[in-house]
Parts: sequence; structure tokens; C-alpha cells
Amino acid sequence: MSTKPTSPAESSPPAAPAPAAATSVRRALVLVVDDSDDIRALLGTLLKRRYDVRIAGSGDEAIVAAGKPPHPDLVLLDVEMPGKSGHEVCATLKSDPVTAPIPVVFITGRSDAKDEAKGFSLGAVDYVTKPLSPPIVMARVAAQLALADQRQQLEQLVAERTRELQDTRVQLIQRLARALSYREGGLTSRAIRIGQYARLITEAAGARNETCDLIAHAAPLNDIGKLGVPEVVLRSADHYNAQDWEEMRRHCEIGAEIIGEHRDPLLATARTVALTHHERWDGKGYPKGLAGNAIPWAGRVVAIADTFEAMTATQRRRQPMSVDDAARAIIAEAGTQFDPAIVDAFKKALPKMAAVRKAIRDELEGIHDLDFSAAAPGASSAPPPGAAAANPPPGLKPAPKDAPASDPKRGPGR
Repeated sequence: MSTKPTSPAESSPPAAPAPAAATSVRRALVLVVDDSDDIRALLGTLLKRRYDVRIAGSGDEAIVAAGKPPHPDLVLLDVEMPGKSGHEVCATLKSDPVTAPIPVVFITGRSDAKDEAKGFSLGAVDYVTKPLSPPIVMARVAAQLALADQRQQLEQLVAERTRELQDTRVQLIQRLARALSYREGGLTSRAIRIGQYARLITEAAGARNETCDLIAHAAPLNDIGKLGVPEVVLRSADHYNAQDWEEMRRHCEIGAEIIGEHRDPLLATARTVALTHHERWDGKGYPKGLAGNAIPWAGRVVAIADTFEAMTATQRRRQPMSVDDAARAIIAEAGTQFDPAIVDAFKKALPKMAAVRKAIRDELEGIHDLDFSAAAPGASSAPPPGAAAANPPPGLKPAPKDAPASDPKRGPGR
């Protein structure tokens, strides 16, 4: 009986699984700084068993070596060297934000307590005395690297938690602004637009990214004080009397009180914006009648962002103005209602603001009591802000005769 030959694959045992690729773990980098060839050779040989090593023979070389990527994880630094001493090198490293976090361990032949105290005052974390003991050197280096690693992990955790808290604050601001939009009639996109308008204006003005973020996140709370304004006043924007106007003007101070005083930069900026976004460059605004540079910069920025939003957004009793008409009205008020420098930034930002306005539209079905019957058909332009009280465009509310100068953005609740 013949036997069917077997193939090598059938006759061989199953192949062992390939070993998993070893995960490369970056070894810590230690910078050794000493003017003695023997000390450098000893420490280099000793440390290379566990760490990567970079060598420098003088203070100047050490500063260059520490600043070169990848930056060392620890510096072993001789105190007594020709030229720059170890103390001078340590002070230089700690003055540079890039190298300041690197732990420095001094190597010294001195046992003077005052000398050690000076080193610690400069930012050193430990001392190793000569003659060097290899076990002690390795133990000190390992301990300081472990502490540095723990500190880095803690800093990362704190940074992550800080970002989460910041995100929570921003979300709360957006939710509060959304609640206000429902009370004003359902203009649910207002908070998004005004924040973006404020960001674009601050960017065009050359502000730092941190400032742009703060003002953009704070801007949606500018009118939060309207939560404290009676509903009947908010809904009577087309025919305010003097008493209604006084009630409406209180919303700035009410908003500041709602937000409260905080050390947190975001909430502090939101309070400033709520309190000052109706102040005028010429001092005829409210609630304090501040003028010029006495008005906080954030309030001056949001004054323009809020005016542009109010003019170009659909209101209960008014169709939106065109972007061009709103821009002309705002530009005409440079130096009277608005800071001329910020108006210049507004002009630079206008194309991007128009794109935001086009992309983020009002949800008309969510606006309560929508009624354009009071507005003339096709009316979409407005006179300059200063002329609004005398001859307002259809659907916009004139100020009462005894009311002080106010903003050009009069619409429902404005």
C-alpha cells in the first residue's frame, strides 16, 4: 500500500510566533560637566551603563550642551572650574525657560555648609562630594531622575485638569448665553457669532493668542444681565419710555453682579465685558460714562462685535441689516462711539466676519413673536449710528427724548 507523501508544511511542527517588536524606551540623558579629564572619563564610563551621556569640559560648553536638543534630563555640574564656575552656569541655566526645569546636581570637593546653601539657593537639587563613590553617584542620579519624572507626570496631570476646568468654564458660559438667547426670543446662534466676531477683531488688532481666546470666550456673556431685566421691557423695544430705558441700562451692572468678581482670567474678562460694552469712546455711554482708554480694551472690542451682531441679526420686529450697511454705520462712529484703533481692526476683520455671518445663520423658526409688519418692504439700510435716534430705519427703536446717547444697534431688548 503506497503512502501519500506529505508536504514540508504538513510534516513540520507549527512555526513559533514571531517575537513582538521590542518597545524602545528612551534612556535618560545626563550632561556631565567637569574640567578634569579623569572625572569626565570616570563619570562617563559609570553612567553609560544605564544612561546616555553628554560631556562638557567648561562652563561655556555646558551652557551650549544643555540648550541643544534633546535637552538633558539631569546635569552633573562641577562647582570649581576655570572661567565660569558651576554656580554661574547653574544661574544661567535657571534663567532660561528652556533649561530651567533641568535638575542640577553639583559635584564639589568642598564640605562647607555655606557653599552648599548657595548652590541650593541657585536652584540645585543635590550635591555629590569628591572623592566620588560610584554607588553613591548612581543612587543620587537615579533618585533625582525619578523625582524629575514624577514631577513631569504631575505637571502633565495638572495641565490636563486645568484644560478640563477651562473647557468646563467655556461650556458653562456658552450654556448661559444660550439660555439668554431663548429669553430674548430664540436667536440661538448669537453666542457663537459674537464670540467669533470678537476673536477676529482682536486678531486683526494684533493681540496675543491668549488675549484673543479670553475675549472670544467671554464675549457671549456680554448681555447676561438681561436675565435681570423684566420680560415686559425686553419685549417693548419698539416703544421704550424713559423708565423702560433706565431698566434696560441696568443690565450691564446686573451682568457684572451675576458673574461676580474672580481671580480666574476668563471670568474676570467676562465681568469686564458685561460691565463696559455699552461705554462710548466719547464718554456718553453707560453705566459709568467712561471715555477713551479708561474703557477696558475688552469692553471696547466687544462693543463693536456686539453692535455688528445686533445690526446684522434677525430681531423680533426687524429684519437684519446688510453687512455693508452695518459696517458703514460702525465706521462712521469711529472716534465718537467706538475706539478708532479698534474700528481699524474691525475693517481688517470684516471679510472674515461677513463669512461667519453667512455660515452661521439665525434659526428663524425659533424666534418667538417674529413680526416684520412694522418694517417697510425691502428696508435694509440704516443711517449712521449718531442719526439713529432722530430717524431710525424701519423696525428700529428711537431712544426716548430724555434718554442719553446710546448705541446704534437698537433692536428688541438692545
